[in-house]
Amino acid sequence: MSTYLVTGASGGIGLEYCRQLQARGETVIAVCRTASPELEALGVRLEAGVELTSEAAITHLVERLDGLPIDGLILNAGILEATSLEDLDVESVRRQFEVNALAPLRLTRALLDQLPSGAKLILMTSRMGSIDDNGSGGSYGYRMSKVALNMAGRSLAIDLRPRGIAVAILHPGLVRTRMISFNPQGISPEEAVRGLLARIDALTLESSGTFWHANGEVLPW
Repeated sequence: MSTYLVTGASGGIGLEYCRQLQARGETVIAVCRTASPELEALGVRLEAGVELTSEAAITHLVERLDGLPIDGLILNAGILEATSLEDLDVESVRRQFEVNALAPLRLTRALLDQLPSGAKLILMTSRMGSIDDNGSGGSYGYRMSKVALNMAGRSLAIDLRPRGIAVAILHPGLVRTRMISFNPQGISPEEAVRGLLARIDALTLESSGTFWHANGEVLPW
């Protein structure tokens, strides 16, 4: 049995991670700003009220965890805000950088001493963070923040290798969640997380730093 910490756990992919990990017998620590009834009903360890853009909130979370070893750190929390060239909202771009790119890096650094050799760090990114794959433009804040997260993931894979920690940079696919207004063309969170967990289970130091689709496809940078 391993211990997994999941951020953005109150709904969507994060909630489904918690559900499936618990179902297979793992210990789950669910981190979120506001707990949902669905998350509370799971009965996993709940760390609510955590604003990941706040240094104080991260410090308090680390204090509550009290040195607990974490075998899987799944950094799933993120936001998507529309930012077109015509209606460029610079504050929105900054906010998405803070949540989508800087917060995962800060939390990784804060929990580094609790990641033992053999631990796995999972960065939930998006295909929209692929420069090669960008054929539609727009979405400046989200695209730019996810490119930054992808670069952080590559650097982390290099820096954490001597510690025996592997890093996966994962795109879940188009998933029917609140973030995309439950787009009916998307797959279910259940299907997405099954694929994501398969990638996590297969992750090794040799494959660390790879940008994967949940279905196993290696994505272009």
